[in-house]
Amino acid sequence: MREEMAQREAAELRRGQRRPRSPHGWGLLLALWLLAFYEPVVTEGHLRRKNLEFIFVRFSAWEFAGCDKLWAGLVTTLCGAVRRHFGALPLSVFHVLGSRPRFASGFSRREWVLKKGTCLRLWGLLLVMAAGVAVLLAALLVPGLKDHRALKAAGGAVASLSGSSLVLGALSILKNFLVSEKKKIERLTNSDRFAGQLGFMSKIRGEVEALVDFLAFMEVFERRRLRVVLEITGLDLCYPEKVAGVFNAMATLLSDANAPFILVLAVDPSVIVPCLEQTGCMRGLADNGYAYLNRAVTLPFSIPEMGERSRLRSVESAIQTREDLLYRIIAGNVAKTRGGGGTVPASPPGWREADSEAASWIHEAFRCLHDGADVLARYLPENGANVRRIVNTVPITLRLLLHRCGGGVGVPVSPRGAAAWVVLADRWPCRLSWTLQCLEDAGQSLGDRDPAGKSLWSVFREHAGELSALRQPLGKVLSLDADPELFQAFLERDFPFGAAEARQLLGVTVNLDHSIRQHMALLRALGRI
Repeated sequence: MREEMAQREAAELRRGQRRPRSPHGWGLLLALWLLAFYEPVVTEGHLRRKNLEFIFVRFSAWEFAGCDKLWAGLVTTLCGAVRRHFGALPLSVFHVLGSRPRFASGFSRREWVLKKGTCLRLWGLLLVMAAGVAVLLAALLVPGLKDHRALKAAGGAVASLSGSSLVLGALSILKNFLVSEKKKIERLTNSDRFAGQLGFMSKIRGEVEALVDFLAFMEVFERRRLRVVLEITGLDLCYPEKVAGVFNAMATLLSDANAPFILVLAVDPSVIVPCLEQTGCMRGLADNGYAYLNRAVTLPFSIPEMGERSRLRSVESAIQTREDLLYRIIAGNVAKTRGGGGTVPASPPGWREADSEAASWIHEAFRCLHDGADVLARYLPENGANVRRIVNTVPITLRLLLHRCGGGVGVPVSPRGAAAWVVLADRWPCRLSWTLQCLEDAGQSLGDRDPAGKSLWSVFREHAGELSALRQPLGKVLSLDADPELFQAFLERDFPFGAAEARQLLGVTVNLDHSIRQHMALLRALGRI
């Protein structure tokens, strides 16, 4: 969008159009002069302008999830961003003296028309105040008029009344300068007495209309179109009633067909739709959240499946945040290079050797995750949050694994195998938990032989029918799993983990919710009664 702005600006300049103006520096004085004494006019030339400016506003719903009225946070964020972009003074003067642009009659090219009524009132007040001051001074200074108290009172009253009108206007501007639109809305939402009245939303609507009128004024002043791009994120982390409130605020912002707002709603429909269906906003739509989204969203864009290069870039950006793991190794190497002149925190005997080995294992695991030629990269999730979770879990798993192997417990597993196990636990938590529970139950049964020689895929395939029968009680957990066909290819062909390896890795697995296996164990026990 920024590139589009630059291209359109250059194209308009090549066409011989006048350069845009800015309400900062000397342009601020011009803007205040036009705000006070001129009325903007939307001409045909203004409508033909192609250059525009995007004002980007980021709204994270999660940051306002704790307040009672989440939608008010959206409106206050919007008002605060516009106030910061243009400055508090132009917006304050507009609230008192500004006017919405009117459309030109005919093919006139005049973009500014003098406010004759405002000028006449101002000149009238100044003349009346000058006359009152002159009468007052005459009554005070002229010897023959000093004793006329009525003349003094009349002159003082006229000067005071005319001067008070100017002072009241200045005080109104000062009030709007000190009390922002954000504070006004926050004060309205905090008032329990006012929040229950029907005029509450009309007050909020009035603030939004004033903001739209100000943006229309600044369009004519800056000689370009203005669009406020409001990016809404984190909505799928809020309560259902808060989600519905944000959609109501969006409808308020977009109720005017000419509103200069572009709302970018970044959500997961599988999470938002159930939230909407739990609220009262679905009445009349047969409780269909998808139908509501189709009415609210005018340009749907579902992000396509992430390609291999994009997935590897996501892994690389997540790995770069883990450089802190190698700080102590680097510090130790620097001290060793300087001949022991540096200061390194004291460590127990053998710590450096163990940490150096862990660092090499972590590097090897990250190399496998980031290697496009490695089959493990095919199984990485597309969600950036899941990728970061895997990258954060791999170092912990490898350190725990090395600690257990150093104590002579179990058989060693390669860094690539440990990274694959972390991916397996993250992508298929339900199916892996079911397989591990069946493996544990088989080992505890006296009549069964020890399944240590079996592969995990054979154990899962043997008990897949029982898992299918428990689809209803395990439906929500099953929805966490990725593609079942990929699960089969993972365990049967690419990473055929055995029962002995699974038992070894289970003791160091930190990204698998053990309550899932406990629930499965209870369901299996109830089924055998």
